[in-house]
Amino acid sequence: MKRALALLVATLALGACMEIEQESAKKEVGKTVKSDTLPWNNEPVAGGPKWTKGDRNSWEDQIKKRQLAQHEHKRIYQ
Repeated sequence: MKRALALLVATLALGACMEIEQESAKKEVGKTVKSDTLPWNNEPVAGGPKWTKGDRNSWEDQIKKRQLAQHEHKRIYQ
C-alpha cells in the first residue's frame, strides 16, 4: 500500500513539472478572429505616460523617457 501511494505521489510530482505550451489567446468575434492590437494604437492610461494614439514615434519616446527615469546612473550623468 505504501509503495502504491509513493508511486502515485511521484507520478503527480513529475506531472506538475511538465511545461504547457503557451500561446496568446485569440478571441472569436462572430466569424472573425480578433488578435492583439499594436501597443501604440491603444489609449494612454489615465494618470500615466501620455502619447498620441496611433503614433509609434510618440509611444517610443515615452518608453525611452520611462527607461531613463528608472536608472539613477543614467539620469545623473546626462
